[in-house]
Amino acid sequence: MDMIVNPIIPGMAPDPSIIRAGADYYIATSTFHWAPGVVIYHSRDLMNWQQCATVLQNDEIDLRGTNTPAGIWAPHLSYDETEKKFWLAYSLMENMAGREFNAQSYAMWANDIKGPWSEPIYLTSIGFDPSLYHEAGRHYLAILEWETRSGYQAPGHLAMAEINLSTGKLMGKWHRLTTGFTTRGCIEAPQIYKHDGYYYMLAASGGTGYGHGIEMGRSKDIFGPYESNPTGEPILTSSPRHLFSLGDPDAGHFEMFNPHSPLQKAGHGSLVETPDHEWYITHLMSRPLPGTKLNPLGRETGLQKVRWTKEGWLELEDSSNLAKLEVPAPKAAANAKQNFHANDIFTDFATEDALSAFFTPYHLKNKSWADIKDGHLELYGGNSFFSQVAPSILATRATSFKYSLQVKLSFSPNHYSERAGTGLYYDSNNWLYAYLALDDKEEKLMLCLMQAKLGERLTYDFDTVPMPDTPIELRLDYNYGTVKVFYRLDENAAWQQLSGSIDASYLSDEGVNGEPGEIGGFTGLFNFIGAVDAHQHDSHGNYYYYQVTSAE
Repeated sequence: MDMIVNPIIPGMAPDPSIIRAGADYYIATSTFHWAPGVVIYHSRDLMNWQQCATVLQNDEIDLRGTNTPAGIWAPHLSYDETEKKFWLAYSLMENMAGREFNAQSYAMWANDIKGPWSEPIYLTSIGFDPSLYHEAGRHYLAILEWETRSGYQAPGHLAMAEINLSTGKLMGKWHRLTTGFTTRGCIEAPQIYKHDGYYYMLAASGGTGYGHGIEMGRSKDIFGPYESNPTGEPILTSSPRHLFSLGDPDAGHFEMFNPHSPLQKAGHGSLVETPDHEWYITHLMSRPLPGTKLNPLGRETGLQKVRWTKEGWLELEDSSNLAKLEVPAPKAAANAKQNFHANDIFTDFATEDALSAFFTPYHLKNKSWADIKDGHLELYGGNSFFSQVAPSILATRATSFKYSLQVKLSFSPNHYSERAGTGLYYDSNNWLYAYLALDDKEEKLMLCLMQAKLGERLTYDFDTVPMPDTPIELRLDYNYGTVKVFYRLDENAAWQQLSGSIDASYLSDEGVNGEPGEIGGFTGLFNFIGAVDAHQHDSHGNYYYYQVTSAE
């Protein structure tokens, strides 16, 4: 039997929403403070996935000033068979302070999954995690209604209304359906499916940490009432032991860490049926660094095979609810092989398409500061990397616990504030940067090292090396949370180490400083190239290649 090994999409790929169109499968994932917003992946076998599109790439959103972990949350893909349109619903989380959670929810449509996509259609500000269900020309919007009243069960009700998608206007009232199908609490992300005459609601619960799971209820009427899965427990989780946390806002639930599971935080799922009538559920998951509860790769996308019981409820194929590392592949994927190095990256910046693989924090990339010229990348310096407005950063997701990041660049600064280099990045408060810059007397070009940890700037004043004004190569070796930095002046020369091992394990969801009351971040580690110029914004680093290679 051919097996699929989880995660199917490694690195930051949370809140997966899956659909099938013919023989093609598509998954949309959250992007938070990263642009372009909402990534879509494609597969023909449920085993091997490649990025095929991004949706919010034309200034539809403004992420400047976004605090971790706000931004673009929980995109939901659907297909309207009547109008032959793909739909995407998502939330823009603008504020989490005071646990007010102010989010605007929108929908967009396209005739082709790769776009072009319509302008966003405003739906509601009632909460977050919207999803759309289409049936016989009618459309329904399900969402978490965020609760702000004292003495009421948080985070609120799962609510639904019929909606006119041409205008975004509700057609009638909101129907409050449930505050959850188990005692895990933190209910969110409702999604509707129809099977054998029942409407089934899937929902995430238990917070997005170690108590996470997927719950299920069903009804003969789309507006309920919904009966709970008779087990009283999630249909999928990494921690099957009972949890009572109704009204508890804790998203971490570190007490639910399951030391016997290689996959943690399994939850927030989405269903798909294959052409051979096999059923699978995608879900977010995490893999902590060994011996820790730190997850540098963030929340990744996993997959489990499920089946319908004779009573009409979903369960995993082995009748349990514990997420597995390996799952049976679909019949149609017989003899397919999983490519574990599919996320390795190499670009020599020879064409404009080279930049499509890169994401930027807080704002979109554009040619005013990132441009391909004469077969290399010119990256102009912007704000400090502590900025949540316009840092000049191009980044790719870290997808392995052991890998090398390697670049070749040249740089000719004329002011002490100008820098160009490469490093690791989580958010504006947490990063590691190896860079070229002038010394304090503005006389010599130096290779330097700087770090941001929980918003504090750390400099390595004794780990600097003079550099010639010629191209050099930099390499960062990431090994299960530690980093070593190397350089060389010639491709045939031996690598020289710049510093000792640096602890970068805090560049993880649990290690960073997020909003009060939250676990820190919900995103993940990125590799990046970046430039800073607090002088005239006219200096630029020349980058000749960018390479990330997994060593696992």
